[in-house]
Amino acid sequence: MAGKVVIGVDPHKASWTAAAVDSSQRVLAVVRVEVNRDGYRQLRRFARRFPRAVWAIEGAGGLGAPLVTRLAADDVRAVDVPAKLAARVRLLSTGHNRKNDQADAVSVAVAALTAQGLHSVETDQTTAALRALTEHREDLVRTRTQTVNRLHVLLAQLLPAGAAANLTADGAAALLRTVRPRELLARTQRQIAVDLVDEVRRLDRRISAAGDAITAAVAASGSTLTRLYGVGDIVAAIVLARAGSVSRFASSAHFASFAGVAPIEVSSGDVVRHRLSRAGDRQLNRALHVIAITQIRGDTAGRAYYQRKRQAGKSHREALRCLKRRLADVVYRTLLHDANTSFGTFS
Repeated sequence: MAGKVVIGVDPHKASWTAAAVDSSQRVLAVVRVEVNRDGYRQLRRFARRFPRAVWAIEGAGGLGAPLVTRLAADDVRAVDVPAKLAARVRLLSTGHNRKNDQADAVSVAVAALTAQGLHSVETDQTTAALRALTEHREDLVRTRTQTVNRLHVLLAQLLPAGAAANLTADGAAALLRTVRPRELLARTQRQIAVDLVDEVRRLDRRISAAGDAITAAVAASGSTLTRLYGVGDIVAAIVLARAGSVSRFASSAHFASFAGVAPIEVSSGDVVRHRLSRAGDRQLNRALHVIAITQIRGDTAGRAYYQRKRQAGKSHREALRCLKRRLADVVYRTLLHDANTSFGTFS
């Protein structure tokens, strides 16, 4: 980016802070605006001072997404700067980890100037919709789990044996029909439990509706992921939503690293060792974990591969990690195949 200006943006829920930095890493100007229509207009007026500037946004898929969408509507493209990369630039440039919005925006711009392999942000409506649907369903499932846990506590206080682990709304209602307390506390607890049963039923309906919407969205995407053993509509939606465009990844190894299933080399001298990666997209990692566990339980090539690793002396966890890494390659090839076909949406 020699001779160019980069406008680095540090996005927040309520504000955008932008810093214009030239190829010498010299800060030319800084502006902070509110996240609204007027703020966006101020930001665009700020950018007009640097006609050939390249936009760089930290976390373009997260807090930076609203700005990315607005810029895309105006045919302005931006590069996505990972938050960890911007933080590393800030630490190396200042020697400490103290931060503020202006320093963050400058770090984003410097990262875009110096880093290799940053990809342009492309707003994919299908991917964004799948991500919204999967996150909405996860929120509903999480709320249902919390509600059922509260129901378990009340049933344990109302019934000597409590309730079974896999508690359903109908099962809880049947148990409550056997309880006719006379004491004030017990009557109150029973009424709360009845309300919680109604809440579980409502959440079940919403989770089912979200699942139906996800199924329709996956079908509309044209993805063939669901042909893989262990990949249902929910897992396929998570993979598509978290991975986005497969063109982001130069190879299957890059995809595996993004998913956090590529082991990290920690060799020293003649000793070559690898350790578990704690990085990567955890939702995508979890999806690969579900696929791996499902394949191990069935009569599949994945199970045969897992058993070979166990026979070679690896523990269950080690063999499972090897299988997840292998499955990452399979998923990557499937995404690549879909992208290269006429019906592939995620290209």
